[in-house]
Amino acid sequence: MPLIQLLEVLIVVGVLLWLVNRFIPMQSSIKSILNGVVVIAVVLWLLNVFGMFHSLSHVRIGT
Repeated sequence: MPLIQLLEVLIVVGVLLWLVNRFIPMQSSIKSILNGVVVIAVVLWLLNVFGMFHSLSHVRIGT
């Protein structure tokens, strides 16, 4: 994945998260959980993109 495309994805995710935090009213605890989930998902995605978390594609949920 080219670096420019990677930066574009990170900027889009950041802007979307900011828009949700700014304009959608919700409790601060739910907002914190949402922010944490998005950050964890982005970190796992970045690790997968850079090949440091290769087993992510083999993860199965359930049986």
